[in-house]
Amino acid sequence: MSTLEAGRPQKRIAVVEEHIRSENRHDLDAVMATFGVVARYDDEPWGDRRTGRDGVRAYYAELMRALPDLAITVKHRHVAADSVIVEVTIRGTHQGAWRGLPATGRRIEFPLCGIFTFDDDDLLAGERIYYDRAAVLRELGLFHEPMRGLGRLITVLNHPVTIVCAVLRRRTGATAESD
Repeated sequence: MSTLEAGRPQKRIAVVEEHIRSENRHDLDAVMATFGVVARYDDEPWGDRRTGRDGVRAYYAELMRALPDLAITVKHRHVAADSVIVEVTIRGTHQGAWRGLPATGRRIEFPLCGIFTFDDDDLLAGERIYYDRAAVLRELGLFHEPMRGLGRLITVLNHPVTIVCAVLRRRTGATAESD
């Protein structure tokens, strides 16, 4: 293994650490400086895929407007041959629109796993994140467990609508198949 290859993991870790520090400072230009020419961001729970530097910048701009006090705490870091994986805790206050949801003013805190990939210059080529979408919506007051309190009431109220929709889908599907 060459000296260049031996130093590669440390260089990549340093890029990820600077990336997270920049997010915590809410410095969008510094966040984008950690990406190479090719950039990609995948928010898996929402199926949101951003390609290109403009798409990635737009994702971060939306996030920083929605959570102006965004804070990321790294819990664990794992280094693989072609990626760096971090387990973090995300904290913030929902002060701006996000995912079409108006600001709730509620605090959120949830675990997230991020996978960073790199280009030939050891800058970020992509970031893919995984987290529990329902947990985030619950903290925002938009999701309630169906077997408790308000969630039980919502389930009871939605159940007839769900049944009617299922019957209509079945009839529409049966009609379409017989044509």
